[in-house]
Amino acid sequence: MLRSRLDLAAAAAFVAAMAILPLVFPSNYLIGVLTVSAIYGMWAVSWDFMSGLTGRENFGHSLFIGVGAYTAGFLNTSFGANPWWSLPAAMVMAVLFALLIGVPTLRLKGPYFALAMLSGAVIMQRLMLIFWEHTGGEEGINGLTPLIRSQLGFYYLVLGTLVAMTALLLALARSHWGLILRAIRGDEATCQAAGINVTFYKIASLVISAACAGAAGAMYAHYQLQVSPQLFAVVTSITIITMVYVGGMGTIYGPVGGAVLLVLMTELLRRFGEWRLMVYSCTLILILFYLPNGLVAPLWQRLRGLFRRRGEAPRVEVAPDVMEQQA
Repeated sequence: MLRSRLDLAAAAAFVAAMAILPLVFPSNYLIGVLTVSAIYGMWAVSWDFMSGLTGRENFGHSLFIGVGAYTAGFLNTSFGANPWWSLPAAMVMAVLFALLIGVPTLRLKGPYFALAMLSGAVIMQRLMLIFWEHTGGEEGINGLTPLIRSQLGFYYLVLGTLVAMTALLLALARSHWGLILRAIRGDEATCQAAGINVTFYKIASLVISAACAGAAGAMYAHYQLQVSPQLFAVVTSITIITMVYVGGMGTIYGPVGGAVLLVLMTELLRRFGEWRLMVYSCTLILILFYLPNGLVAPLWQRLRGLFRRRGEAPRVEVAPDVMEQQA
């Protein structure tokens, strides 16, 4: 009971801080950085729900992001559809790609799923360049309509979506569903022997992950007002995986903190100029080497343990002679 209260208090404090920051420091630049960090948070938490819980690494998560973004771009610019229709359409298209790759590969053991996802992202990036007459080539699709005209309003929309998505995935991760996914990560053969349809749970978790990533990709497209093949790049997937590892893999809430931390760190290091990349890389190496379980989630777990110990009532020791007198 105390643990859930502490978690809710920490989550409320985090959301309140993210909501108040643009009001305390009214800067378009800060709002832009926070918006991007929240979108990366959605991408990271969607990756963690499938790969973090099941242990099946996804090296091509950018495939779902790019598909969602290009779906939004085509609908809005080519067909003149209302930008709000981009969100459900992007989710549907991302789910179709997830089924196309997940159904044949998640039935197999080994690295087939990871390699298939990586190949899918690379192939889609190449196709966007080959069919440049329709996709815009390297320049991509430009001229998208924003979901909300106000930059601050769009930020609050993204922040609210991040909170809702994290809460939903966290509830699933802490339910019977999440217990099965963690059991699959621990020993898939034993789960199959127990009569659990392992393939169904893996594909279903991938579908949920893809839908969330596709929706976030569409929101990113309507924020940038353009879509480019770089969204399919492998570096996008690597960045997301790094955020998950820094936040704490398999925790759902940790990757959100990892995404915000790394995006803010990237912006703060701009003052170092040419040394920025080296400082950033060295910091990541130190975190991943000395904190293999992550930084954000393990740190909060330690703080929560301290709060719980302080909140426990002290135990009263009764002397043996007192007990004998009472008897």
